[in-house]
Amino acid sequence: MVRQKCLAFLTVIALSALSTAFAESLVIENIDQSSAALMVRPNRGMSMDTVESKWGKPVIKQASVGDPPISRWEYSSFIVYFEYRSVIHTVVKN
Repeated sequence: MVRQKCLAFLTVIALSALSTAFAESLVIENIDQSSAALMVRPNRGMSMDTVESKWGKPVIKQASVGDPPISRWEYSSFIVYFEYRSVIHTVVKN
């Protein structure tokens, strides 16, 4: 038991040392690409009004932040990112 805890501690130390060597890491879980490609979702350039009329009200509306203002609407199966009032990206949820 003590040996396992010691090994776990050393692993954490080694990983934390490695994490400082890289500026950023992005972890993306595997999703079924075929089902994600077939999903109908908002396209780049669509207005907020068009998105809301086709998919209804989002579950969560995050207020815009930054300059240019970026806002996020969360639906049950995807998240839509807007710049000003236009879609810039849609991400499929797992």
